[in-house]
Amino acid sequence: MTRCRGVTVPAFSLCLLFLSAAVAAQAQTAGPAPAPPPQGEGNRFTYHRADDGFARLDLRTGEVSLCKMRSAGWECRLAADDRAAYEAEIGRLQSENAALKKALLDKGLPLPGGVTGPAAAAKPDKVLPGDAEVDRVMSFVETIWRRLVEMMGNIQRDLGKS
Repeated sequence: MTRCRGVTVPAFSLCLLFLSAAVAAQAQTAGPAPAPPPQGEGNRFTYHRADDGFARLDLRTGEVSLCKMRSAGWECRLAADDRAAYEAEIGRLQSENAALKKALLDKGLPLPGGVTGPAAAAKPDKVLPGDAEVDRVMSFVETIWRRLVEMMGNIQRDLGKS
């Protein structure tokens, strides 16, 4: 897998996608921003301004929640994650495919050309990154995010002076 400064290209692409979404959310924010919610549990979460609240990233699980100030205090709701639904469907289809291949082999029928047995079909094609790589990517994203926020602040100050 191609690496760029210690980060794999797919991980870097994911970071850029995340930053693009964050920049779009930052650009849509209007008016004074509310104070961020308290940073609890030893930096487990990072917060980023989004619309009328914050996007909260759980650094342990990778879940994203949208947090808004309500009359009773801060309320955070888990953001919809289509990836989990896709992965569940892929897993279901892989299991079904393996069962069908096994049924063909049990009946003594050959598998179609280019198709391997159920054991090979059950192996995942992609290897997930380890914690160390995720930590490097998160550190990289945080550095880029801080620079971006600083740059946006400088631009706003420059526009205010004109």
